[in-house]
Formats: sequence, structure tokens, C-alpha cells
Amino acid sequence: MQKNVGRRKFIQTAGTVAVAGLASKAVFADENTTLILGISCSPRKGKTTATAIQVALDAAKGVNSKIEVEMIDLGGMTISGWAPPGQGAKTTDDFESILPSFKAPNLGGIIIGTPVYFRNMSSLCAAFLERLGVLRQPELLLAGKAVGVLSVGAYRNGGQELAIQQIQTAMLCHEAVIVGGKPGAHQGATLWNAYKDDIMKDEFGIDSAKKLGIRVAEAAILL
Repeated sequence: MQKNVGRRKFIQTAGTVAVAGLASKAVFADENTTLILGISCSPRKGKTTATAIQVALDAAKGVNSKIEVEMIDLGGMTISGWAPPGQGAKTTDDFESILPSFKAPNLGGIIIGTPVYFRNMSSLCAAFLERLGVLRQPELLLAGKAVGVLSVGAYRNGGQELAIQQIQTAMLCHEAVIVGGKPGAHQGATLWNAYKDDIMKDEFGIDSAKKLGIRVAEAAILL
């Protein structure tokens, strides 16, 4: 009888400890934040693409109080494309200054934006994506991160979705989780610069940017 009581007491105690452990982990997890990065890949610093990215980030931040956002505007920066080892030094450009943000332990989502040039992403965006290859070795640091894309074109149907698809294809190489927006922005956010750089006047496009930010935030939390 003594042994049974002792065993019963041990199980109850162990259960209490286990529950306490789970509770403490839950509290710890609740204290963590989820970082969502927004990257504007336009050579024009602070213009329409950067504004659209900020709109998406603001919407993402509103999803949950634990979400942190950070904007990286590549406008004015020099980002060289990838080069084989020993065939051109590229350590003097600005890429290394932004790299730490992509290695943040609480990184949960990324929103990439590009202007549309000749129905393609910008050359700055292409160079940036090539250099992200450093995050694939020795391990896939961006695997499982939620990635959404937006683009800004000179016409309503100016190749925005083509540019979005190009970026999504590149990010699949990282085993990232590609997400679109809510209805009206299923593939990503598409904006139209028809108002002399006042992109906020494009109500449809701004709404799609907000929907993309919300969806990336939701996915980042789930992941």
C-alpha cells in the first residue's frame, strides 16, 4: 500500500511539474515577438514602392501586438549581383549592412516589393535576390518563412503579376512559404502609379497592399 501511495504521489507530482513546465513555456512563447521585414527594391528611395511596403507593414502590425516590423529601403544602395567565388569582389557594396536582419531569430515573414520595368522586376531586386543565396548555405535560413510580394506598375495591367511571380519563384528556392493576400490580392499586391507618385490615391492597389500585409502576418504567426 505504501508503494502504491508513493507511486500515485510521484505521478501526481510529475504531472504538476509537466503542466507547470508547459505553462512556463507558453508564457515564454507569448513574450516572443515575430518580425516581418519589408524590402523595397526600387532605386527610387522613399517613393511608390517604399510607400506600398510601409502600408503592408502597418497592416501586418495591426494583426497582433506581438508583431514587429522593419522596413529596408534599397533605394540609393548599391547591391551587386551574385558572382562565382574569385570572379569579382562584391564586399564593398551595401548588402552586408542589411544581411543581419534576415538572420534575426524571430524573423517570421518577409514582404518584397518591386517596381515593374519592361514587365520584369527591377535589376536592383534581381541583384538582391541573387545575393540572398548566401542564406541557403550551410542551412536554409529562410525555410518556412512566410513571403508575400507586391509590385508597382505604370499601368493598371502593366506586368505587376509577372514581376510578383518572378520573385515568388526565386523565394521557392529557399523553401519559403509563399502567400498571397486576401480576395482582390490573391497572388500579391498590385499597385498602379497613375497619380504622379502619389500611390495612396490608388485605392484598389493600397487595399491590396493592406490585404497582403495581413495575410503575411497571419501566416507568420501560424508558422
